[in-house]
Amino acid sequence: MLSRQAAYAGPVTSSGSDAHGRLVLVRHGATAWSRSGQHTGRTDLPLLADGEQDAYAVGRVLADHPFARILSSPLTRARRTAELAGFTPELDHDLVEWDYGGYEGLTTKEIRATAQPDWTVFAHGVVPGETPGETLDEVAHRCRRVLARIEPDLAVGDVLVVAHGHLLRVLASCYLELPPVSGAALLLDAGAISVLEVEKGVRAIRTWNARPGHPTLLEP
Repeated sequence: MLSRQAAYAGPVTSSGSDAHGRLVLVRHGATAWSRSGQHTGRTDLPLLADGEQDAYAVGRVLADHPFARILSSPLTRARRTAELAGFTPELDHDLVEWDYGGYEGLTTKEIRATAQPDWTVFAHGVVPGETPGETLDEVAHRCRRVLARIEPDLAVGDVLVVAHGHLLRVLASCYLELPPVSGAALLLDAGAISVLEVEKGVRAIRTWNARPGHPTLLEP
């Protein structure tokens, strides 16, 4: 259940939030490339054993919570995270990760060696490769489509979305009505839970990048 006891391990209940459901975001568990720092867009990697444990930990935090709707990226690493956490998600292709084009499978260090020394995907984008790649605006457009579809569900309850690091950072920025590039400042680890909600009419972050069972640096 979502509760105060889940602080620093997952979402918490806001007693003062508006009558509007919370958007609960889960990044998939660890994969070989999330560990190595390689950009993983459309490559359909499985979870590592540790990644499966990430998913089980998510399930322990969110167990029995009555979500109005549950969505997942169809890519294996996200779908299996949702399933191992105990959910049967609706698969939504708009939740697949950023298409990194020619940068697929490369680390930031490798990309900076051929592009520019301060390259980031949010600031500089990608180049075509085996797939055409996407611009930040194209990713944000997909995210806004998802948000439009779940708005009726948020009017009646909480919504769970299981997807990917960069995609969820853009999705959160769009939900918060910030420029999509703001996602650059929203670091998100594999297996992390985040909660967005409306507080006094303002879209806000309740919990961000909380790892179940992993105390944050701010824990007293």
